[in-house]
Amino acid sequence: MAASRTEPDSALHADAGRPSRREQILRAAAQLFAERGSRAVGVDDVGAAVGVTGPAIYRHFASKDAMLAEMLLRISERLLAGGSERVAAAGADPAAQLRALIDFQVEFALDNPALITVQDRDLGSLSEADAAEVRRLQRRYVEVWVAVLARLHPAAEAAACRARAHAVFGLINSTPHSAGRLPRPAMAELLARMAENAATAP
Repeated sequence: MAASRTEPDSALHADAGRPSRREQILRAAAQLFAERGSRAVGVDDVGAAVGVTGPAIYRHFASKDAMLAEMLLRISERLLAGGSERVAAAGADPAAQLRALIDFQVEFALDNPALITVQDRDLGSLSEADAAEVRRLQRRYVEVWVAVLARLHPAAEAAACRARAHAVFGLINSTPHSAGRLPRPAMAELLARMAENAATAP
């Protein structure tokens, strides 16, 4: 199910309030890829969404596939960096670290339902090398969570903590289907509460 149209995703870059043309192209491409699938979207479609001709896109990206690759690689890098920073800022308490990670993931999921859809559906469209790099970054992000969960569940095996992390991601990353059903603050609170319950359940 494609994500419904929302405000363009902001997590592709650090300065969401002043996007460059390149960033605008990535935002528009993410939304169109989510709605139609990357294979059904042409360069001209992306150009029209940002008010430029299709050929002008090639000043910024070599191809549509290059847009998709940068989109997924960049967001994977930002998740890893942001999650690591939140854990470090939370101090030594694993419960505080978990809450920081959950808040971070909830913010991402509510801001970026289109990127979640693109990631789930179009990762297989990347080149083998790009897909491998995205998966490597994602595994490292998962391990940030696993390290925190292992401290909260010291008797659990690493595989169980990893499974728990993926289950929490699935819950939080339901936003392509659930976003908009509640006002954002209420949705954020609900997702965070459910995720914390899932992460800390015996």
